[in-house]
Amino acid sequence: MDHTNHVRLSPSDLTPSVLEGATIYGADDHKVGKVDHIHSRGASSSVVIDVGGFLGIGAKPVALPMSELDFMRDEDGDVHAVTSWTKDELKQMPEHRD
Repeated sequence: MDHTNHVRLSPSDLTPSVLEGATIYGADDHKVGKVDHIHSRGASSSVVIDVGGFLGIGAKPVALPMSELDFMRDEDGDVHAVTSWTKDELKQMPEHRD
Protein backbone atom coordinates (compact mmCIF):
# COMPACT_ATOMS: atom_id res chain seq x y z
CA MET A 1 0.00 0.00 0.00
CA ASP A 2 1.32 3.43 -0.91
CA HIS A 3 1.06 5.61 2.21
CA THR A 4 2.61 8.76 0.70
CA ASN A 5 -0.74 10.45 -0.02
CA HIS A 6 -2.35 9.49 3.29
CA VAL A 7 -3.01 12.25 5.79
CA ARG A 8 -1.06 11.92 9.04
CA LEU A 9 -3.16 12.26 12.18
CA SER A 10 -2.54 15.23 14.46
CA PRO A 11 -1.78 14.65 18.16
CA SER A 12 -5.36 15.68 19.01
CA ASP A 13 -6.66 12.82 16.80
CA LEU A 14 -4.66 10.16 18.69
CA THR A 15 -7.56 9.14 20.92
CA PRO A 16 -8.92 5.67 21.73
CA SER A 17 -12.16 6.33 19.84
CA VAL A 18 -10.19 7.11 16.65
CA LEU A 19 -7.40 4.52 16.95
CA GLU A 20 -9.06 1.37 18.32
CA GLY A 21 -9.55 -1.16 15.53
CA ALA A 22 -7.01 0.50 13.21
CA THR A 23 -4.97 -1.85 11.03
CA ILE A 24 -1.20 -1.83 11.60
CA TYR A 25 1.21 -2.35 8.69
CA GLY A 26 4.74 -3.55 9.36
CA ALA A 27 8.15 -2.82 7.89
CA ASP A 28 7.41 -5.09 4.93
CA ASP A 29 4.06 -3.28 4.39
CA HIS A 30 2.09 -6.39 5.33
CA LYS A 31 -0.71 -6.28 7.88
CA VAL A 32 0.73 -7.17 11.28
CA GLY A 33 -2.29 -6.63 13.51
CA LYS A 34 -5.00 -4.31 14.80
CA VAL A 35 -5.13 -1.79 17.62
CA ASP A 36 -6.93 -3.32 20.60
CA HIS A 37 -6.67 -0.39 23.00
CA ILE A 38 -4.58 2.56 24.17
CA HIS A 39 -2.85 2.96 27.56
CA SER A 40 -2.66 6.49 29.03
CA ARG A 41 -2.36 9.70 27.01
CA GLY A 42 0.38 11.92 25.73
CA ALA A 43 4.05 11.14 25.17
CA SER A 44 4.03 8.12 27.50
CA SER A 45 1.06 6.38 25.93
CA SER A 46 1.33 2.89 24.50
CA VAL A 47 -0.72 1.04 21.93
CA VAL A 48 -1.78 -2.56 22.52
CA ILE A 49 -1.85 -4.44 19.22
CA ASP A 50 -3.42 -7.85 18.61
CA VAL A 51 -0.89 -9.76 16.48
CA GLY A 52 -1.56 -13.01 14.65
CA GLY A 53 -4.61 -15.17 15.11
CA PHE A 54 -7.56 -15.42 12.79
CA LEU A 55 -10.54 -13.09 13.10
CA GLY A 56 -9.30 -12.07 16.54
CA ILE A 57 -9.11 -15.64 17.84
CA GLY A 58 -5.68 -16.67 19.07
CA ALA A 59 -4.22 -13.19 18.66
CA LYS A 60 -1.40 -12.16 20.99
CA PRO A 61 -1.61 -8.67 22.52
CA VAL A 62 1.68 -6.75 22.54
CA ALA A 63 2.36 -3.15 23.58
CA LEU A 64 4.34 -0.58 21.61
CA PRO A 65 5.06 3.05 22.47
CA MET A 66 2.78 5.38 20.50
CA SER A 67 5.93 7.01 19.10
CA GLU A 68 6.76 3.82 17.15
CA LEU A 69 3.59 4.07 15.08
CA ASP A 70 2.75 6.56 12.33
CA PHE A 71 -1.05 6.91 12.27
CA MET A 72 -2.83 8.20 9.16
CA ARG A 73 -6.08 8.16 7.17
CA ASP A 74 -6.33 6.67 3.69
CA GLU A 75 -8.37 7.96 0.75
CA ASP A 76 -11.53 6.37 2.23
CA GLY A 77 -10.98 7.98 5.65
CA ASP A 78 -9.97 4.69 7.31
CA VAL A 79 -7.35 5.01 10.06
CA HIS A 80 -4.27 2.78 9.94
CA ALA A 81 -0.65 2.94 11.08
CA VAL A 82 2.79 2.01 9.85
CA THR A 83 5.61 0.70 12.07
CA SER A 84 9.16 -0.46 11.47
CA TRP A 85 8.40 -3.76 13.27
CA THR A 86 7.61 -6.92 11.31
CA LYS A 87 4.91 -9.40 12.26
CA ASP A 88 7.53 -11.97 13.30
CA GLU A 89 9.30 -9.43 15.53
CA LEU A 90 6.02 -8.47 17.21
CA LYS A 91 5.15 -12.14 17.79
CA GLN A 92 8.45 -12.52 19.68
CA MET A 93 7.58 -9.70 22.10
CA PRO A 94 6.23 -10.51 25.57
CA GLU A 95 2.46 -10.81 25.78
CA HIS A 96 0.84 -7.69 27.20
CA ARG A 97 -1.35 -8.26 30.24
CA ASP A 98 -3.59 -5.54 31.63
